[in-house]
Amino acid sequence: MTTDATSGVLPDAIYSALRSAIISQDIAPGTSVTESAAALRFGVARPTAKTAIEKLVADGLLRREMHQTARVPRLSRADIVDLFDSRAVVESAAIGALASGGTLPADALAAHRALLAAASDSTGDDGFATHDIAFHRALVAGQSSPRLARMHALLMGEIELCIGQVQANHLLTATEVGAQHQGILDAVTAGDAGLAETLTREHIVGSRDRLLAHFDTTTD
Repeated sequence: MTTDATSGVLPDAIYSALRSAIISQDIAPGTSVTESAAALRFGVARPTAKTAIEKLVADGLLRREMHQTARVPRLSRADIVDLFDSRAVVESAAIGALASGGTLPADALAAHRALLAAASDSTGDDGFATHDIAFHRALVAGQSSPRLARMHALLMGEIELCIGQVQANHLLTATEVGAQHQGILDAVTAGDAGLAETLTREHIVGSRDRLLAHFDTTTD
């Protein structure tokens, strides 16, 4: 395996592998992710591992305090409430705006089809988070306001941590998520901005409430 970090390909591959492991909770909340460990795991030089880790820190999937090792965040109850409530405001507005145009982004449809395929698989509930995340990112990116898209992107790293917890703890099934997504898609196609906003908010709040209920039963 090459350790050349100049091409950008290898750090991106390491970033993707670590991101998937964090979202799936194969790397659990509170776990440190060091440059030396990542370099050893992937057989690369430390500067290459550092590039991938810094990208994860920038995305909010890792946190690094001053002079400290990067760690997967442990989200508090207040963090979860704030993240989902902020997401609901931004995402419902963005999808309402998208519905006003009535056009569905191709990437959102592709993610939806992938999620439905996962739902039909016996192991689908262990792998729907990636498709769920891609679906929401694509819908927001497809509307016309770059500012809404930027606000959403700022939230999404930590939101992905939450979606990963929902998946890892089996709080929603791929079938449930797929049905909720279909309702949002139908409202966008129909050009019904009000319904699209309502269904988006209900989808986000429902996920939030299940995660909070789990949090409350597993935290002293």
